[in-house]
Amino acid sequence: MSNYYKVMNIINNLQKYKFEIVTINLSTHNNYSSPTLTLNKVEKEGNYFSVEIGNNLNLDMVNILGGDFVMGTPDTEQGRSNDETPQHQVSIPDFFVSKYLVTQSQYLALMNNNPSFFSGENKPVENVSWFCAQNFCAKLSQLTGKNFRLLTEAEWEYVCRANTTTPFSFGKTITAELANYKASYGYGEGSSGQWKQETTDVGIYGANNFGLYDLHGNVWEWCEDNWHENYHEAPINGEAWLETTDNLDKDLPRVIRGGSWDDTAYYCRAGVRLWTLPQFKGKLIGFRVACDK
Repeated sequence: MSNYYKVMNIINNLQKYKFEIVTINLSTHNNYSSPTLTLNKVEKEGNYFSVEIGNNLNLDMVNILGGDFVMGTPDTEQGRSNDETPQHQVSIPDFFVSKYLVTQSQYLALMNNNPSFFSGENKPVENVSWFCAQNFCAKLSQLTGKNFRLLTEAEWEYVCRANTTTPFSFGKTITAELANYKASYGYGEGSSGQWKQETTDVGIYGANNFGLYDLHGNVWEWCEDNWHENYHEAPINGEAWLETTDNLDKDLPRVIRGGSWDDTAYYCRAGVRLWTLPQFKGKLIGFRVACDK
């Protein structure tokens, strides 16, 4: 049986997994007291398939049901930037996305090297360019016969928000208990916390409502799209917004999303967008992968 039919058989027989969603509740007793922050925890179940990539390592791909969502941030959101506007509705088709950021052990198994600055098998691979991420996807596609790729920017925000409209999938703020970021600076009514000053193993914090991990912080994530200064004339069907048909122009910047261990909470918001050149490598940027159904 070819790798393609093996993968198709796996996709048609998805496995179930349980995950814990953590959300933030802020309550104020009176006008003079500081808000009290509590964490609400709920267990959910999701579907995924695993593909073996070498060295007995699997890559878990979560089944994402598509839908319509509002991309961009409202003018009431603290720290909102003009490049996060205008808000617009986007329709996302069903697809699969990796449960975690691609790890160093996974990257090593497939690409035979580990370029990361911070060492750790289960830490996200970083110090990889957009082209390195593309090469990983191409090799994984060749191995499986399925189309693995980077997420489009719209897909990324869709899975990060996971049916929420708040700055973070956790709620109106974020804490060091929920993500790896420069927590010495708070956001909104949230308090400050310990800044770890390096990447952390994937999946050690709570999942979002789609059962995905580390969308806020740890490392920025490469997206497929070229950078645009705002959302005027942006696609509304979830496709990548590209400037060239071959999608390989080395001079055009690419979108990165999600914030990192070295960024304050402001940069880890679901709506934040930054760009860098596709050949750039740094210890703040990694990636996760998508797969078409």
